[in-house]
Amino acid sequence: MNEIKAYTVLEGGSITAPKGFTSGGLHCGLKKTDRNDLAAILCEVPATAAAVYTTNVFQAAPLKVTRESLANGVLQAVIVNSGNANACTGEQGEADAYEMRAAAARHLGVNELDVAVASTGVIGELLKMDCVRSGIAGLPEKLDGGAAGAEEFCQAILTTDLVKKECCVKVLVGGEEVTIAGAAKGSGMIHPNMATMLGFMTTDAVIDGEALLTLLRMATNSTFNMITVDGDTSTNDMLVAMASGLAGNEKLTRLHPDWDAFAAAFIHVCKTLAKAIARDGEGATKLIEVQISGAVHDEAAGAIAKTVVGSSLVKSAIFGADANWGRIIAAVGRAGVPVSPERVDISLGEIEVLKQSRPVAFDEEKALHYLQKSDTILITVALSDGDGTATAWGCDLTYDYVRINAAYRT
Repeated sequence: MNEIKAYTVLEGGSITAPKGFTSGGLHCGLKKTDRNDLAAILCEVPATAAAVYTTNVFQAAPLKVTRESLANGVLQAVIVNSGNANACTGEQGEADAYEMRAAAARHLGVNELDVAVASTGVIGELLKMDCVRSGIAGLPEKLDGGAAGAEEFCQAILTTDLVKKECCVKVLVGGEEVTIAGAAKGSGMIHPNMATMLGFMTTDAVIDGEALLTLLRMATNSTFNMITVDGDTSTNDMLVAMASGLAGNEKLTRLHPDWDAFAAAFIHVCKTLAKAIARDGEGATKLIEVQISGAVHDEAAGAIAKTVVGSSLVKSAIFGADANWGRIIAAVGRAGVPVSPERVDISLGEIEVLKQSRPVAFDEEKALHYLQKSDTILITVALSDGDGTATAWGCDLTYDYVRINAAYRT
């Protein structure tokens, strides 16, 4: 384990590391391949819970069901499928999502209103409910609190993802060890206005429900809301957090002396998952990190950072290892926020390419080597308009992105 600030990263930790949680997954037939496509997280007690959702006007049926389940701020289980988004499926789609909730509650032995439902995959097709029914019936025997159950869960939520995304940390709260963990999926249709396509967080902290929701929203804004792969916001985006309370700490609120430490640990998990999604963008070969400083305020810095990292021209230049700073400054100028155009500095890694909005002579071979050989490309933009800062993450735009999405449904 590596000590980082007030919390400790638990290498090999998973969503079942916090006390009280089990998980698992299986293949029920929703995907054309034999990869897992149905999964669940179960808490041994009703958990304090919160969620954030996509801002897309067309919201998938599972989001409606989950909102209803979370009306009292409590969840005990999450049922999730991949291979089918159950979005834009009308009344039948809603009925199917409600049936998923009821079946999961029955087979997992929990209250129906304490179950969240999540789906991801193709939009506009009805679920194969015979597959879902048999799959849910077989899930209880797949659940465990170890690495195996977490691995099966992570594999079950993937679509075009190449790798699973998970993170786990420990932090002391009032002398008690508290664990926070997360798992997520996302690779394409990523330009969140709340979270990633699907994200799940577990913790054994005793925490006030309002404080958990506030923290979830704050963490989302600085992490998941600061990534983009292709500029498309999904119909199914959802991030759910569950707190079992089994760590036995004094209840966390924003006034607790260890609140800042817990919040830092929570945000670390979110940031790790968000960056993993950007790095695993469909067809991507590079993670791009854009750091903005000197903006009029943080919101302006965020708008500029996301505009730069989401620019198709910037993304293409990074893929082609072209130190084309003109595309970067053009993106800065179209972000829709105030900027002093004569006082902008831009660097690629440690290579300064623009100073006070004027070109700087730089070593093209050194820049080419940096862009070709570095796994993560850092773009820094320093403005002279205020104290606003922000960081956003994305990926390069490659031929494979088009190939993957040209035949996604078929």
